Amino acid sequence: MAILPLVIAPDPRLKTKSEPVAQVDDAIRTLAADMFDTMYHEKGIGLAAVQVGVLKRLLIADVTWRDDGGPGKQYVIINPEIVQGNEKLNSYKEGCLSFPDQFADVVRPETVRVRYLDLEGRQQEETFTGLIATCVQHEIDHLNGVVFVDHISSLKRDMILRKLKKLKKAGYFEPHVHGPDCNHDHDHDHGHVHDENCNHDHNL
Repeated sequence: MAILPLVIAPDPRLKTKSEPVAQVDDAIRTLAADMFDTMYHEKGIGLAAVQVGVLKRLLIADVTWRDDGGPGKQYVIINPEIVQGNEKLNSYKEGCLSFPDQFADVVRPETVRVRYLDLEGRQQEETFTGLIATCVQHEIDHLNGVVFVDHISSLKRDMILRKLKKLKKAGYFEPHVHGPDCNHDHDHDHGHVHDENCNHDHNL
């Protein structure tokens, strides 16, 4: 498989609504597999296709993978639609692989029910709660041209975007794949399981 380059904010693609997947075929399955390779390499827990430059309504998630390379429960969610969300809200300190080293508290429904297609093109409907619910909502936002900083104050959002724009102009991210040799701070312990009880910032 392949590790794909990330789209780093600010970038107009991140503000563009993705198109539905017309057919779940081998190309889509290969894209999903490459996205998992990329996400694990980047130490994220979720990734939308637009974040690797593909404007298709496809997201992946795995909030319980291990730093030693062992996958957790993998989700591939195609053409998602939130059909129900509960009134109880949770706040998580979210990050995003398209916003390197930037984090903010975002409030979302604790539980959501999502209708989607799986990798075989079959319709599924599933209820997500806790961290995986936050992750799925974060990635569905991406598919709708919404990024996590759209949920915070305009002052903090503008500060983050100005910082990233300056770094991009200086060539900090081009070409760049986050990994053990980059100059970003990766403080995950070997063997750690990522879940809602861990104390790490979550790159979604």
